[in-house]
Amino acid sequence: MANIIPIQNLDAPELAVYTRLTETQLRSRIAPEKALFIAESEKVIRVALNAGCEPVSMLMTERHLRNNALMLKERWADIPIYTGSDALLSAMTGYTLNRGMLCAMRRPAPRRPEEILPSVRRAAVLEDIRDATNLGIVFRSAAALGCGAVVLTPECADALNRRTVRVSMGTVLQVPWCRLDQWPGQGLALLRSLGFQTAALALRQNSLSLDDPRLKRCEKLAMVLGTEGDGLRSDTIAGCDYTVMIPMSNAVDSLNVAAAAAVSFYELCKE
Repeated sequence: MANIIPIQNLDAPELAVYTRLTETQLRSRIAPEKALFIAESEKVIRVALNAGCEPVSMLMTERHLRNNALMLKERWADIPIYTGSDALLSAMTGYTLNRGMLCAMRRPAPRRPEEILPSVRRAAVLEDIRDATNLGIVFRSAAALGCGAVVLTPECADALNRRTVRVSMGTVLQVPWCRLDQWPGQGLALLRSLGFQTAALALRQNSLSLDDPRLKRCEKLAMVLGTEGDGLRSDTIAGCDYTVMIPMSNAVDSLNVAAAAAVSFYELCKE
């Protein structure tokens, strides 16, 4: 039997994870074993459960409680499920429940590049991507288009930010990912030691076209994509094996990083 707890206000301490804690507080770097992330919507929550994530509590509207009775009976017997009216829950600052369900879950243990990259043919390296929406879209594209892993540089946004998890439709919990300790010097050297050639997505006079056959012949290739505003650093481009551009029309000189990632994955991740 599900442990359903009706709520009349949002001030209870046990609801702080949904109503008051910031993303930084949820990450809880001081006590990593207590770190949490928020999964939103039935689909994303199911993906997280199937990926082995441990639920801590849940918050949902009364309407979604009725509509998801079977899921609750099957998988939610041991955790508190807080529920209230649509009007009450919509009052949560920063947490409008437009998808009806939130679940606080334990953060998976971080994985090292040496753990996930040896078996991967194609990887995306994201340099300083700070926009949570862009990050989520890249993960979703990676899952859909066959990119085997996502590698984050030290200044990238948190991959388990609530918005990133939601925009990715939970694929951030399916696509293997890791964060480098240093970039670009040691990071590029580590990629090479794991058998990768590197392709910087940047506009340069010596850039190869994305469909250049030399890229497709690479046994292992890491596609390096830069931050939303300035693109890749000059030393990153200089340190990569190739510089690559996406052919474009109508005098357009660049694409949003999430769009560029999707195009690159489609072209370079084909078997």
